[in-house]
Amino acid sequence: MWCQSRGILSEVDIPVRGLTFAGDHIEQDPELLVESVVEAGRAAIEQSGVRIDGVGLGNQGETVLAWDRATGAALTPALSWQDRRSHVITDQLSQQLRAELWSITGLPVDPYFAAPKMTWLKRNYQLPADAVISTIDAFVTSRLTGRYATDYSTASRTQLLDPRTLRWSATACDAYEIDPESLPELLACDAPVGTTELFGGSLPVVGLMVDQQAALFAEGCDVRGLAKCTYGTGAFLLANVGPDHLPSTAGLATSLAWVFADGTRASCIDGQVYSAGAGVSWLARVGFIKDATALDALASSVPDSAGVIFEPAFAGRGAPIWDPAVRARLTGLSLATTPGHIVRAFLVGLAAEITALVRAVEADLGTALEVLRVDGGLTNSEVLMQLQADDLGQVIEVYPHTCATALGVAAATLRGLAGPGAEAAITAGWQPSRTFHPMAR
Repeated sequence: MWCQSRGILSEVDIPVRGLTFAGDHIEQDPELLVESVVEAGRAAIEQSGVRIDGVGLGNQGETVLAWDRATGAALTPALSWQDRRSHVITDQLSQQLRAELWSITGLPVDPYFAAPKMTWLKRNYQLPADAVISTIDAFVTSRLTGRYATDYSTASRTQLLDPRTLRWSATACDAYEIDPESLPELLACDAPVGTTELFGGSLPVVGLMVDQQAALFAEGCDVRGLAKCTYGTGAFLLANVGPDHLPSTAGLATSLAWVFADGTRASCIDGQVYSAGAGVSWLARVGFIKDATALDALASSVPDSAGVIFEPAFAGRGAPIWDPAVRARLTGLSLATTPGHIVRAFLVGLAAEITALVRAVEADLGTALEVLRVDGGLTNSEVLMQLQADDLGQVIEVYPHTCATALGVAAATLRGLAGPGAEAAITAGWQPSRTFHPMAR
């Protein structure tokens, strides 16, 4: 909960249960996802102790499911953004069509994005005629308000939208066997959506935005050349490239950062490391660490990785390689290798992949980044942040709040409720909680 006069009033995290994974299959229970949203919202409102003016919704943009429009009931599991089984769809597309889709949508053909997952669901489930297949936000928005809608930033992550025209692309829909009439209504990121009764009383729902773009907005990256990286389950680097939607020349994805009701818009280029926090979870699961809080102690127990190299590609490689078949590799082990060496090698490998993305961003921008703003749980690792600053040779500024995505959505909601410029109360004037400068080598 955020208040204009008092800032953050409450912050509630409800773990999403029902996650299953096996190989390329990573699914979530859609009903538990909705429950977590409602439960977290109600708890945050209760803790804040104030009257609520509006509700905004963020989302993990590439997660999709099939559901019944009439009843709102989920008909399939939600295929997580990490799910890779739709490679069987993308593998069938010709090189010519791949190039055309990248040119139209700004996104390369990859199982990461929503469209191939939607096709996979259509081919692998017996769905009733009135079923729809959509990103998770349209499902949740419908359950809250009854309106079947998505915002432009989320739509631009499907590989079905033409960001230049702000319309669903007939070419892309045809390639993925999707009827454009079955897709949700498109809304500005600060548009009123409807009202909901699920949080007590009748509350307006205003403001929709995909998670990483919301974080970019919260961190004040509102002009060309400003960039942020979120170190969460994956690591996501985004840079504002201004209002024009231009294709990347460095193998990055280009999507809409935001489109507002008054016509203000921005595009962004992005690259991702699919397994950042997910890699830390793996380290814990196989016994190298107890949990994420143990990273720094173990990584600091050795001066270097002693020749151990860890490529953290547990779920394939994103930009600029775009190879879903790549997997994590751990090499250079010897009889002297300790868990400390392996953990430090993981952090070094993660920092190196982010550095590669920054260099690709700089190639597109035609200029070097002066500073990289960062957020997410792994920014608590001072070892990782210092390794990142050293590897980049650039300053790292840590965003002072753990909820950058939620604050970005709150900023869009505030803009929708109070008008353009009101969002500056959230997006402007913040100071980093920590700053890391590159150390001389």
